[in-house]
Amino acid sequence: MTEKQQKQQNIVHMFNDIASTYDLANRVLSFGIDKQWRKKGCDKAYELLGKKELTQITDVATGTGDLLLYWRDRALKHGIKVNKYIGVDPSVGMLEVAKEKVDFADFLEGKAQALPIENESTDIISISYGIRNVIDRAEALQEFNRALKTGGMVVILEFTKQEKSGYISKIVDFYMKKILPAIGGFVSKNYVAYRYLPNSIEEFLTTKMLEKELREAGFEMKYTKSFSLGISTLLVAQKI
Repeated sequence: MTEKQQKQQNIVHMFNDIASTYDLANRVLSFGIDKQWRKKGCDKAYELLGKKELTQITDVATGTGDLLLYWRDRALKHGIKVNKYIGVDPSVGMLEVAKEKVDFADFLEGKAQALPIENESTDIISISYGIRNVIDRAEALQEFNRALKTGGMVVILEFTKQEKSGYISKIVDFYMKKILPAIGGFVSKNYVAYRYLPNSIEEFLTTKMLEKELREAGFEMKYTKSFSLGISTLLVAQKI
């Protein structure tokens, strides 16, 4: 096993360990604001796609299937018919929780770099707070391009690296590096996992760098928006 493969496997094991408390920790750590971030991502993708019937939505690194609930609810709100929902994740522990929680989707074990879905079969691919955990990110973005229909959308919600320095950035940095690991560790009883989170953000890209990688993978940027002092960023790109 290569060093990259071992690192990816360690991340999957970590998410297996925190699966049962993952949703609660997310709500506590974001003060529930992540719900609004997810709604915005779904609404913007539906708006940009401009269709009233979709063949398939595929949520990658789906975790407990949280985002799939928003895809369905926002589709109902906007009068959009989605024929099939699929959640993909390498963590068996996460998928076990997802299957109990989301009864309208199919769940498949798989990695972002090797999606278990056919070429040009899906209208939307989403990945929320998971792209930074993909070691071979360029490979994953190419895989998203393969699986999407021409004109399909990739929707990314992620904690991106802070580009600015100043008073606000220092507050955000303090929360992410000190407060978040302590609370997340307490809720999940896994302090290692929540120490990993701020470190993974620090080692991740800036928003501009992620936009560049999407363009290099054959996508055209359609929408970028930062939320809550830049803690979270939404990127929507279209397969050319």
